[in-house]
Amino acid sequence: MNLRQRLGQRKPTGTPAPASLLAPRASDAAPDRYQVIKKQLHRELVGKLDLAQLEGLDENERRTQVERVARRMLVESEIRLTRPDEERLLTELLHDTFDLGPITPLLLDEEISDILVNTHRQVYVERLGKLELTPISFRDEAHLRLIIERIISRVGRRIDESTPLVDARLPDGSRVNAIIPPAAIDGPILSIRRFRRRALSIDDLLELGTLTPETAHFLTGTIRARLNMLITGGTGSGKTTLLNILSRYISDDERIVSIEDSAELQLQQPHVVRLETRPPNIEGKGIINQRDLVRNALRMRPDRIVVGEVRGDEVLDMLQAMNTGHDGSLTTLHSNGPRDALHRLENLVLMSGHNLPDRAIREQVASALDLMIHVSRMADGTRKVLSVQELLGMEGPVVTMQEIFHFVSTGIDKEGMIRGYFEATGIVPRCLERLRIAGVDVPVELFERGRKLAGAA
Repeated sequence: MNLRQRLGQRKPTGTPAPASLLAPRASDAAPDRYQVIKKQLHRELVGKLDLAQLEGLDENERRTQVERVARRMLVESEIRLTRPDEERLLTELLHDTFDLGPITPLLLDEEISDILVNTHRQVYVERLGKLELTPISFRDEAHLRLIIERIISRVGRRIDESTPLVDARLPDGSRVNAIIPPAAIDGPILSIRRFRRRALSIDDLLELGTLTPETAHFLTGTIRARLNMLITGGTGSGKTTLLNILSRYISDDERIVSIEDSAELQLQQPHVVRLETRPPNIEGKGIINQRDLVRNALRMRPDRIVVGEVRGDEVLDMLQAMNTGHDGSLTTLHSNGPRDALHRLENLVLMSGHNLPDRAIREQVASALDLMIHVSRMADGTRKVLSVQELLGMEGPVVTMQEIFHFVSTGIDKEGMIRGYFEATGIVPRCLERLRIAGVDVPVELFERGRKLAGAA
């Protein structure tokens, strides 16, 4: 059955279909007709095109080929569309054939950081720190499943009822998580964490009000002085972004080994070895976890080890690496605050099956880490460095820390934006001497108690 027969359409009289006939509106059946046209045209188009050959062409050549065949099919089917609807149809066909369907334009928007598909009917995005509902939807559940399978097949994964949860990565580095029934009750769910094409710099963070020039000068100095650093915060708080930015201040003459579950780091140095975990294959074999990679990294003569995020039994190996000559190593951890981060590190060690006394674990943490930075996504969508803490050692059974800088909130303005200022606590960090030995000049006056730092709002 061809497209015209599928629609049950009579031979046209020569009058083009009005634009309202194809405009997606919930109040009438027009979107059904449009989707029927697109679905059938796409099915017939795939049958006529040599997709393997088209994959080798650039974007313009592919569009030309698809347009030529699609226009011919529209003429043969005697379907009349307005020029805008025809262009829209051709664009969506191209996205469905080669890209990620209706969410393809969202991947081109630099302001969007997350794309959240809650079944085929609903697509949310996070734009500039705020969630918003888009008018985008998929044709049906099968359409969304097709796009999910296209994503994961490119990285050699599969998704089905026996394996309904999958993590993958798009060619541009964006992280993807997909869940299908029976794990997802209402239908397939797709979450995409965007990968920035342009890496942010410390100047971008200053402009966004994430931190101040004084705090930035201190933190970049601690990187050059090879202090071991842990960046903590909740989901979407900007931990990896800050890690990326601070890692730029590692010297070019150092060998860096990075370890990640899903490659997100954008290290700029010339001597970087990137390692990534691997899930089990279809037979449940071949898994490579972060602990395997951390242990292997120690045999690779690294000057520094950078772990995208510690979340399992690799934590003890990472702490031991920091304690055995790999100064200047960096990692991140999900937590609600600096003290909570210490508890989480201790719990991760215990949960991994290491039979160590609590005090022994805390001593490992206290001697391994020099600095902890806690970041947060505020209620208005902005990200802030809420606290910079220096780890001092043990006092009895407790790991002791001292806060160097913090953010003080003073309320919310009429536009719903967080108001406040960054402040020094008055404590001069013990690590200041290490910074001076490394050639980093940080004046003591920077730490005067109550000193409001530049960038107060």
